[in-house]
Amino acid sequence: MGTGKNDLYDYDDGLTKAQRRQIRLRRRRRQILMLRIMTGIAAVVVVALSAVLATYLIRKNNALKAPLSGKEAVVSEESGSITGNDAVSDTPAEQSAVPEEEAALPAGPLSDGTQSGAPEETPVPAKEASAADADLLDQAAFLAAGYDYDGAIALLKGSGGYEGNAALTQAVSDYEAARERCVPVDVNTVPHIFYHSLINDPGRAFNTEVLGQFAVDGMNAWMTTVEEFDRITQQLYDNGYVYVRLRDLVVETTGEDGRTHFEPNTHLMLPPEKKAIVLSVDDLSYYHSYKPAGFPEKLVLDENGLVKCRYETADGSIETGDFDVVPRLNTFLREHPDGSYHGARGLIALTGYNGVFGYRTDIDYEVREHLVEDQAQWLAEHPDFSRDREIEEAKVIASAILAEGWEFASHTWGHISVTGVDAEKLRTDNEKWVNNVQNIVGPTDTIIFAHGNDIGDWQEYAPDNEKY
Repeated sequence: MGTGKNDLYDYDDGLTKAQRRQIRLRRRRRQILMLRIMTGIAAVVVVALSAVLATYLIRKNNALKAPLSGKEAVVSEESGSITGNDAVSDTPAEQSAVPEEEAALPAGPLSDGTQSGAPEETPVPAKEASAADADLLDQAAFLAAGYDYDGAIALLKGSGGYEGNAALTQAVSDYEAARERCVPVDVNTVPHIFYHSLINDPGRAFNTEVLGQFAVDGMNAWMTTVEEFDRITQQLYDNGYVYVRLRDLVVETTGEDGRTHFEPNTHLMLPPEKKAIVLSVDDLSYYHSYKPAGFPEKLVLDENGLVKCRYETADGSIETGDFDVVPRLNTFLREHPDGSYHGARGLIALTGYNGVFGYRTDIDYEVREHLVEDQAQWLAEHPDFSRDREIEEAKVIASAILAEGWEFASHTWGHISVTGVDAEKLRTDNEKWVNNVQNIVGPTDTIIFAHGNDIGDWQEYAPDNEKY
């Protein structure tokens, strides 16, 4: 018969059977946990008592064997062996006799409170670092791995528990010693390596039937495969190269005339076995022309907020991962933080005519002016296009890239050759870059010239160079 209550309830405590079962399970887990803790404590106590007893027996044995010739003897606690001013013979005839009454003297307290036999010394365990100390040491180690010894030292010394903390003071001493080993980098000899976006599918990128011979020749001349990039990155690391920022090579000052001046940085310090290198990436825009060659579609954030690529494979499936320089180098340097100086990555040089990072952020997409065939086709395939939305999504990517240690530069809006245009054309192009790229990535004081062309010759820029 029922009691008038739901049949799930058969007690007066108002709990369901499932709830009571959960309570019993939690109690059982706590009991098991306490049993494990007590077992662990007992094991530690047994080990400690065994160590004390072993020490006592070894020392008592050594005390019985030690010669009484008046010569100094040193007892090795690890092996029980004896060394001294003269070698000690194990031959009975040469050993000094031990009085029977002394040999028979039992260990134990004497009437004056002292201990007979070998003194029993209980080892004092070293103070273990607290969880807060461990976290602090991890943070400092990460800074020091990137050669920011000053930052690591300041972090540890600025902690409230630094004074008298052996672990923290030892770490500071180690970092000070490592800092003293460093030598200044000759900033005039630092090499510069640059990449375009990486080829993930050679079967598409080098397919003349799909791209044509001219485009395939360009892929061979200017692009790098993922495999090649990984091998280069590993070889640079193995040979002691450390990525630094371009601006790490100079010291920026402002003169009395208000103008910015740059001088070589003589205080860029690395260990003597390390070498500095600057890295840059051109055209991180994922142009429409890249799609048939199998390049990534755009940069996106994964579930952890890390910059990755959205990539469409040859069979049409969509993947998210390290399919280009930015996420690939980020992953490598997270695993090898000593490959980067103060978290440096590289310099990303952007155009703007197809947008940035795969987002179609240029004004021409919105006003439908000056469009070429691939732009018009993309718009037809995306009838819900919103430039404002594309810009906001691109800004999120730009912020994440900056947070990971990268910097941005201009590559001109239209990827133009600055050698073949006049100052007015260059000025107009720069205005487009400011309005369509700087509004997303922020201002920059750096330009990487497209095509490798320059606004002057091998000499310093002259004040009357209008482009300069």
